[in-house]
Amino acid sequence: MNMIAPIKDTEAQPVEAAPGRSALWKRAMWVVAPLVVLAGGYGLVQRPNPAMAAPPPPTVTVATPLQRDVTEWDDYVGRFEPSRSVEVRPRVSGAVVAIHFTDGQIVKAGQPLFTIDPRPYAAALAEAQAGIATANSDLALARANYDRALKLVDVDAVSKSEVDRLKAQVQAASASLAAAQARVRTRALDMEFTVVRAPIGGRISDRKIDIGNLVAAGEGANATLLTTINALDPIYFSFDGSEALFLKAKRAGAGAASPVEIRLQDEGDYRWKGRLDFTDNGLDPKSGTIRGRAVLSNPALFLTPGMFGNMRLASGGTVPALMVPDSAIVTDQARKTVLVVGKDGTVSAKPVQLGPVVDGLRVIRGGLTLSDRVVITGTQMAMPGSKVQVVIGAIKPVAATPAPAIAPPTPGQATLAQ
Repeated sequence: MNMIAPIKDTEAQPVEAAPGRSALWKRAMWVVAPLVVLAGGYGLVQRPNPAMAAPPPPTVTVATPLQRDVTEWDDYVGRFEPSRSVEVRPRVSGAVVAIHFTDGQIVKAGQPLFTIDPRPYAAALAEAQAGIATANSDLALARANYDRALKLVDVDAVSKSEVDRLKAQVQAASASLAAAQARVRTRALDMEFTVVRAPIGGRISDRKIDIGNLVAAGEGANATLLTTINALDPIYFSFDGSEALFLKAKRAGAGAASPVEIRLQDEGDYRWKGRLDFTDNGLDPKSGTIRGRAVLSNPALFLTPGMFGNMRLASGGTVPALMVPDSAIVTDQARKTVLVVGKDGTVSAKPVQLGPVVDGLRVIRGGLTLSDRVVITGTQMAMPGSKVQVVIGAIKPVAATPAPAIAPPTPGQATLAQ
């Protein structure tokens, strides 16, 4: 029996994709997909950015310079000195038995400071007073003898030479009495000098001698130094000026009683007022400077000798000047400039010559006109050549802050605050 295999109908069955073709397609997708992503990113990067709006120009405050009549001042530096200074030394020798002050206190003239043992001088005074009694007795006897002799002259009972001798005894006794009286006054002065008193009023230094020490009298530095006293009201301010400033002041007519103003190193304004008191009679040929001195009232005794100060001296009358805030001055290397804004809003820099600060404003000696619009606020944002928006302001003098009142110290009280 013949076995015949059935014939399959291949057209009726679905045809499956070949395995090799499917793998090729997947590989192609892995290559194409990154390329598409890169192309899209490149298109985004190369896409033109939208135009950004320019920032507005900065805003600054401008004002025209302030025109005022100001007093011209010349600046000096110096230190305060006492108007009087005394070294207290004893006029009699002895042991110190009492001290009547506190170191650094305010003393009055005539106030007791030290007491030296008075007993030796009291004994010497008593002895001198006894000498006066002896001299008075001798004088009385001499006068009685002389008067009796004068009565006997008329009857020729005594010689003329005897009368002259008795007269000389009267004169000698009178001289001895005068000498005894002088010795009493000397001993009384020594007794008075045992209490050492303040020769002037002012601030006293510390004591150089304690109770129990022996002190010696003498001439000048040979005597023992007890302490020192400085008179502080009024007080002097000494300074040195250059020959150029001296000539300027002389030509402007400045002289004695010219007003001066002084500020201390921690003060911003010249609050201490005084007057020129003394100018030396010649310039120092080595330094080319001349020494001057001003005198100031110091009722509170706040100003102390040795303090440093800046002084300005009025060199003439008032002159018209343009003034701007000191903050409007810009330093450009070695020159000083101010920023001004034109009508079109353009900033430019103008070199100027500076003067002193008066009432908180800087005097401009040259380089600026009254019509210039000066940048007074916002100088950091205004660059020369740039455009700015302006706000109109005004320049006003800065009122000086009143200094706190300083109460005068009580005499006899030592304080560190003064």
